[in-house]
Amino acid sequence: MENQQSQSQHTINAPVTISGVGLHTGAHVNMTLKPAPPGSGIKFQRIDLPDQPIVKADVDFVVDTARGTTLEYNGARVSTIEHVMAALVGTGVDNVLIEINGPEIPIMDGSSQPFVEILDEVGVAMQDAKKVYYSIDTNITFYDDKKNVEMVALPAIDYRITTLIDFNSPVLGTQHANLNSILDFKKEVAPCRTFVFLHELEYLISNNLIKGGDINNAIVIVDKPVSEEELKRLAKVFEREHISVEQREGILNNIQLRFPNEPARHKLLDVIGDLALVGYPIKAHIIANRPGHASNVEFARKIKQYIKKNKHIKDVPVYDPNKPPIFDLPRIERTLPHRYPMLLVDKIIDLNDSTVIGIKNVTFNEHFFQGHFPNNPVMPGVLQVEALAQCGGILALNTVPDPENYDTYFIKIDNCKFKQKVFPGDTMILKMELLSPIRRGIVEMRGTVFVGNKVVTEGDLTAQIIKTRDAKK
Repeated sequence: MENQQSQSQHTINAPVTISGVGLHTGAHVNMTLKPAPPGSGIKFQRIDLPDQPIVKADVDFVVDTARGTTLEYNGARVSTIEHVMAALVGTGVDNVLIEINGPEIPIMDGSSQPFVEILDEVGVAMQDAKKVYYSIDTNITFYDDKKNVEMVALPAIDYRITTLIDFNSPVLGTQHANLNSILDFKKEVAPCRTFVFLHELEYLISNNLIKGGDINNAIVIVDKPVSEEELKRLAKVFEREHISVEQREGILNNIQLRFPNEPARHKLLDVIGDLALVGYPIKAHIIANRPGHASNVEFARKIKQYIKKNKHIKDVPVYDPNKPPIFDLPRIERTLPHRYPMLLVDKIIDLNDSTVIGIKNVTFNEHFFQGHFPNNPVMPGVLQVEALAQCGGILALNTVPDPENYDTYFIKIDNCKFKQKVFPGDTMILKMELLSPIRRGIVEMRGTVFVGNKVVTEGDLTAQIIKTRDAKK
């Protein structure tokens, strides 16, 4: 079963170029995305400046969030990066160099869709490098009392986002949007355009702050009556013969929304783009109430700070007992030849071509506690390794066409370490990862036992897939 989040890093197959006008600067720019090596991340290069300086897409280099997110480093300043950043996250691109000959990413139609289209056109390439996700084991919260903004990252087994907006507007009302899987980004979020209220637009025009603005690259919300004189003035500014609002309050020029909650979905898009600046792929459920670029960036800083302090929990599996398992106990029994008291895996919660994650709930009723430190019960380390081995057997058998005709026998255990004790009441999270492709039935795996976010046992295990005697007959 394919995980919602890729296990490998990705870049693009070939360079691809897109051109347009910057929303705020009005500068016409050419932007070329180029393949980049594993581990390099997303970088912007100002090829129009002396020495062609580079700035990494990282929250540490954010210098402005007034009307978009702006990065600057070593003389390279790039504005309005959030829509292309969201497109890269949504298409699974980890490593790319973005060459640009101006100060601002082109606004295009105000969404991520044009960027997604060029990425789809050139294609995404898998790289020979593992993508390491960072899990969180506690809620990370951010509050801004002045702006009434609240954001939280909750522990989760994948990356998902919920946004809520309330501008006290009779046109927008209260809206919310959900993205339960990043795989749905292209269809559900990428087409959603930025929006602005008419009173904000009037201020921006008066102060010459949206030199590249056009009614085709933003949804203009009209939440107050507008006079004919004002509509004529706006038509002149946007070089249109006629601009209208069909109702007394609504959307300028009667632009058709792509989704009923398009503004909330665009806010979700911005959250994805801005949180990409954390610099690490994360597994968390983000809930953002009234988000904006300033709060998104501050929240990204808080998440990055947490990760730097807790790097030991990178890629720690998160167990959600409410989520149905991939293998329940009857399915495990059909796959493995073990039965009580030797079956030491209760459920499988994740399984793909290279990784398996299982669960073992340790209770005081386990048979081995009767004779193993009975007055101070501790689960034997050798049985923890056996539990890992059984998970590894499921991973190995997942690679053969008729798993019921094969068994796995472990032939070697190396580098085994027991770091913490396991007690009754603990829930062991058992993770087995392939160290190399399976050849001639030999399976080399790295095993780790977690209790919470702590590593309790780890080791390298080698097994062999062998046909059962019955199958040979």
